[in-house]
Amino acid sequence: MGAGVTPLQDLHCLHGALDGQVALIVGATSGIGRAVTRAFLRCGASVVAFGRSSENLHALATENPHASAHLMTQAGDATKSDDLAAAAALAVERFGKLDTLVCTVGVFDYYRTILQYEAEELSRAFDELFRINVLSYLLAVQASLPYLLRQPSSIVLTLSTASFYPEGGGILYGASKFATRGLVVHLAYELAPRVRVNGVAPGGTIGTNLRGLASLGEQETSVDAAVEDRARRIQRSVPLQVAATPDDHAAAFVYLASHRLSRIVTGTIINTDGGRGVAGTVRLANLVEEMP
Repeated sequence: MGAGVTPLQDLHCLHGALDGQVALIVGATSGIGRAVTRAFLRCGASVVAFGRSSENLHALATENPHASAHLMTQAGDATKSDDLAAAAALAVERFGKLDTLVCTVGVFDYYRTILQYEAEELSRAFDELFRINVLSYLLAVQASLPYLLRQPSSIVLTLSTASFYPEGGGILYGASKFATRGLVVHLAYELAPRVRVNGVAPGGTIGTNLRGLASLGEQETSVDAAVEDRARRIQRSVPLQVAATPDDHAAAFVYLASHRLSRIVTGTIINTDGGRGVAGTVRLANLVEEMP
């Protein structure tokens, strides 16, 4: 199955696309954030990689020794303004400016429908998921804006196929991703013409280490481990019949971040989802079998 094309690894076609840019990547320690960090370094950017795990940040720096002069790491919590402000300030202190922000933080709800929540459970899960998936993006933008507004800049937010269709997650994850889709539109309007704001909407991706909610006791479980034969399920659900890896999405982030390549692009979302939008209905609605 699949198109037989390996993920883009060296990005030679985008060499120099980010020359001179300085990026803060929030959620850089795993999955898509880690792939984007590597891609930005290869394409000429200086990067402050921000994440919760000091161990993973150290591993990221160790695996990119050739880029040591252009990579700084900062451990912190993406839902805390002070931590994000410190990371943004570090970019300016170390590299002289901050003109690019990428947000990739997220948690998952394992496809839970509204029927599967008790009232108190739903409230706790909502608070946690929206704090991480939506509020963290707003806080990162707010912390970075004093520096982004000093020159033409770019923001790229990570959305999902669940920002458009109901099968990319459960009710809470889908609602949060529709919300981040709204952030792209509103921020693009509010911050023009100084800051361009765009999004990348990945489809099902293996190897992201996307985790569940602590409020549901699922914080130690990744979606790859929780969903049996997930790669094949993804392949069967999209026209291109490819189960994406984090590297498959990286070039879209590079393009949207690049002041040279996408200087007239804002309020736009690139769907890196294997063609999910033309796939049609994958399965019937949840209650169909129960209806008379």
